[in-house]
Amino acid sequence: MPARRSAPTSCSAKCAGAVATCDDYIFSIFFVSVYSFKDVVYLNSPEVVWSANRDRPVKENASVQLTELGDLVLFDADGTLVWSTNTTEKSVAGMNLTSTGNLVLLNHANMELWRSFDHPTDTLVTGQVLQEGQKLMASTSMTNWASGKFYLTALPDGMHAFAGTDTPLSYYQSPTGGTVMTNRSAYVALKNGSLEVFTCFRDTEAPDYQIQLPRDDYGLVFVRLEFDGHLRLYQMPNNSWLTSDVFDITDPCAYPLACGEYGICSNGQCSCPDAAIGQSGLFELIDPREPNRGCSPIDSVSCDSSQKPRLLSLPNITRFNGVYNWTTSEERCKLSCLNDCSCRASFFQQFDTSTGYCFLASDIFSMIDANSPGYSSNFSSLAFVKVNGATRNFVLSQGKLTVALAVGSSTFIALVVVAVLVVLRRNRAGPLEDDDIIDQLPGLPARFSFMELKSATEDFSKVIGKGGSGSVFEGQICDRQVAVKRLDGINQGKREFLAEVQTIGSINHIYLVRLIGFCAEKSHRLLVYEYMPNGSLDRWIFQRHQEAPLDWKTRLRIITDVARGLAYLHSDCRETIVHLDIKPQNILLDEQFTAKVSDFGLAKLIDREQGSVMTRLRGTPGYLAPEWLTSVINEKVDVYSFGIVIMEIICGRSNLDYSQPEESCHLVSMLQAKAKNDQLLDLIDPRSADMQCHLDEVAHDESGNVVPAG
Repeated sequence: MPARRSAPTSCSAKCAGAVATCDDYIFSIFFVSVYSFKDVVYLNSPEVVWSANRDRPVKENASVQLTELGDLVLFDADGTLVWSTNTTEKSVAGMNLTSTGNLVLLNHANMELWRSFDHPTDTLVTGQVLQEGQKLMASTSMTNWASGKFYLTALPDGMHAFAGTDTPLSYYQSPTGGTVMTNRSAYVALKNGSLEVFTCFRDTEAPDYQIQLPRDDYGLVFVRLEFDGHLRLYQMPNNSWLTSDVFDITDPCAYPLACGEYGICSNGQCSCPDAAIGQSGLFELIDPREPNRGCSPIDSVSCDSSQKPRLLSLPNITRFNGVYNWTTSEERCKLSCLNDCSCRASFFQQFDTSTGYCFLASDIFSMIDANSPGYSSNFSSLAFVKVNGATRNFVLSQGKLTVALAVGSSTFIALVVVAVLVVLRRNRAGPLEDDDIIDQLPGLPARFSFMELKSATEDFSKVIGKGGSGSVFEGQICDRQVAVKRLDGINQGKREFLAEVQTIGSINHIYLVRLIGFCAEKSHRLLVYEYMPNGSLDRWIFQRHQEAPLDWKTRLRIITDVARGLAYLHSDCRETIVHLDIKPQNILLDEQFTAKVSDFGLAKLIDREQGSVMTRLRGTPGYLAPEWLTSVINEKVDVYSFGIVIMEIICGRSNLDYSQPEESCHLVSMLQAKAKNDQLLDLIDPRSADMQCHLDEVAHDESGNVVPAG
């Protein structure tokens, strides 16, 4: 059916059901103005709780079809495919809008083949579940429904809200439920008059954390993550919408957009950066009647502009999230922002006379007066906002201008002389020094000198691991136990090494070993990681002298943990990261036997669509995927290696074990032979009594189907 502008809703379908509230939801195609909010929302107008094409609005005469092949598709007016359920050849027989607001595609047996609940936008309705890995993505603004800067997600330790696109920062986290991981996936559900959070720490029917909502007898209820980062509850008691905040955030300045972009929040009051320091001429309020909407620069800063930007210094100003990129000096923090086109502001927290923590912000949110209640500390906080270098926040009188010109001309001559001397000195000095290169790369983790790490590891005396790319030593930095990897044979340049460190250091996930810092001094290349007390996985599944092998429940949890870590690298990072060397030696275990993927020394950023051509073989024999024969590499090489690791975990031996008889040295070949003779159970770790007691669980998946071999 084509969509025309003759009515706001050109075609629609109500839900079918026997319940009285079945007319609460309508599936429809309708027109809105993407520029005028007054055309969209009225006091008692219907609210959009799900959209198929929020990031690709269609034009007049667009059409939606349920095709004969069972695909629900949306075409633009010119016939371009905009959106599809991708359910072709899945035996779709019909479509239904349930009484809970779930749009589903069904087969002839009324089994659900596709659900809108599995593809949330910015809203959860009553009965809907936000699964681990799914996101509620806020809109860009009140007038633009495209995906914005805020998202809410379920992580293994609870519900998190993040702000930002390049480097998302957490601004809300629900309390966690414990420390011991289970096999349950985390999720968030809206039901029973509350928002319920289920973590991976408890395997019970009761939620780990509950946010009680106002009265639940108002009928239609949903929660929406809105463009300003607030999670709001919508209720309709008397044919009009009633909204309230869900997060228990009481600090008026705690939300990232409490005072809009560039706004400074002080005890809930908003002002612009220049006004906060008694100046003017750089920023203006977007709406003087509503200061909380933020500020805008009078002259914008452009990377293409011939006018170099400068930094406006704001003393006693901090930000909503206390995470900082790296340790450096104030001047280096400022220069790093000036040299980075994407940096819009830098924040510095000084903890001694010469150094402090630095953060470079590519997304501008509200800033906070560090003297406000709850923000004061022993550290000195400064913000440096990038402004157009041509804009001046002062005006000279005519008399002062004459003096200024006279002084300026003599100063100019002196500056020319100094500039010539500097150029001559730099020409003699040659290429950039190490510190200059590092200063030009923002977002690096903590930087250590070689002598600092040599002292921390007691002259690299305690080896806790060795690999093809280097040795790992136990160390201690500021009473914190760390693992220091000393890389050998690194033939890449300093810039390439630092670029990889920059990427790896920005990754923070519960199933990936955290990179704490690095050293790139002269020829030394060292990486500092969080310490994992139980060492690498191979120690627990390969060593024959071990008296207590891992039980089945622990092995299954390790498999799940690694899968989640790889899924994050492959799907959830801004660029696909392929590890290239997945093996038990690169899977580390903490004190609770939570598994984390480690050693990104071979990792590579891969184009999501095309893969990457690599001319040099990388990885470990026994774990190399067939794709290496073609040299076109993508995330499949990690999936293959992970499959080998799963076999090793279940069988309790290495894929290549030359201590075995010739016919048994290759585990994959044994697996194929056993599968042909229906003898797969023979391969399950014979050393473990617990594994032998769980043969059926090991050999079958949850649905009762035998796990295929190869």
